Amino acid sequence: MEITNLEKLTTLGHPWRMSVFRLLMRRYPQAVPAGEIGAVLNIKPSTLSVYLSGLQNVGLVAVERRGTSRLFRIEMREVEALHRFLFQECCRGRPDLCLPNCASVKQGTDGAEHIYNVLFLCTGNSARSVIAEALLRDQSKGRFNAFSAGTQPRDMVNPVVIEMLLDKGHDITELRSKHIREFDGPDAPEFDFVFTVCDRAANEECPAWAGQPISAHWGMPDPTMVAGTDAERRLAFQHTYGALRNRIRAFADLPLQTLTRVSLQAALDDLATELSPEGV
Repeated sequence: MEITNLEKLTTLGHPWRMSVFRLLMRRYPQAVPAGEIGAVLNIKPSTLSVYLSGLQNVGLVAVERRGTSRLFRIEMREVEALHRFLFQECCRGRPDLCLPNCASVKQGTDGAEHIYNVLFLCTGNSARSVIAEALLRDQSKGRFNAFSAGTQPRDMVNPVVIEMLLDKGHDITELRSKHIREFDGPDAPEFDFVFTVCDRAANEECPAWAGQPISAHWGMPDPTMVAGTDAERRLAFQHTYGALRNRIRAFADLPLQTLTRVSLQAALDDLATELSPEGV
């Protein structure tokens, strides 16, 4: 039996099912273990199973098994179909009412190319997001302003990160750990892109950003949590650097002014899954 869009909307009308849906949207394109979803949202397993089944039944969420674990991921084609329904049927195809700024990314004025503000978020803002900030700053070619912040920032940038970035020729002058609140005031830059680079930051409910920036989740393991010898720990930081370098190079090469928001979002999601560390 075909699932109607009204059934999908009714399913999302339940506050806890919506909470699960929102979490999976923030983590897309990753698949998230059921246990992690329950822990983040503080939902007991039996209750969570009911919510996830409801989302599966209307096609908004898919499940895959890895060993004994069940992992859940947003079915983006179904979500996009629901968006199209709302746009065409409810908004009568008027982007000024329902989809502000949907047609394309921002353009410069007077023929100048727009300079994009990009924020990288993680929990501690001591390793992954700082590495990403340094990489984009060096890749920017005058097209990007790079920033980073943490939801629970550490007191300082990890010393191994500082040493590694210096060895690779990056300018570390402006790098420091800082709270996301620094970018929440009237004088804060308006961001065009917001990337989460750790799962914990993506799991957290953050306020909506002004200007409707395009967001993507580039989650990767925390190199500061790797145990072992000093060489093994340093290798973890090198792998993180390589993964972020690959993605940021590809991002910086995108023809941003010729892409719609939809096609750009798809490209950013692809970078989260297609690129992996290469030799550094």
